Amino acid sequence: MTAELLVRRSALAMAFAGLLVAGAYAQDPTPQQQDVQSDKKDIRQDKQDLAKDRADRNADQRDINKDKRDLAKDRADRNTDQRDVNRDKKQLALDDAKYGANSAQAKADRKDLRADRADRNEDQRDINKDKVDLAKDRAERNADQRDINQDKTDLAKDRADRNKDQKDINKDKRDLHKDRKDLRRDRRGRK
Repeated sequence: MTAELLVRRSALAMAFAGLLVAGAYAQDPTPQQQDVQSDKKDIRQDKQDLAKDRADRNADQRDINKDKRDLAKDRADRNTDQRDVNRDKKQLALDDAKYGANSAQAKADRKDLRADRADRNEDQRDINKDKVDLAKDRAERNADQRDINQDKTDLAKDRADRNKDQKDINKDKRDLHKDRKDLRRDRRGRK
């Protein structure tokens, strides 16, 4: 009975020692495993950067579209004001000919003409401002697109690195298996 007890205890001790070794091995990753983990972390970061850059680009595109609508509206307003200016100039010429240059109608027409010109000039300033805004938004969108392209390149490189590291690990595992197999054969051959 004591021999059986001794065998059980030594088997348990060996199993426990094996668990300790396996636990220590599992906690201490090899440099290649660290490379794979690092590459995975890089890939996650690149994906996040890509998502942020796409959101920025889309926001910039919305700004561009809004600026285009503003520009079209301002141009329509300016054109309407220009038509008012032309109509007031014609009316002024008619009133000058009919009533004289200092008549009440001519003065009212000059006042209308001044107001219409002021409106037209204000609309032109709005157009110029919208053009500047549009150019800035396009520049921002283009910069965001360049960032997206760079992030895609980084992501592809990180994936390639990860795949290469994983292939190296797999090859090392095959080599280790083959070396152990050769060692067992050598031991059997010597006995």
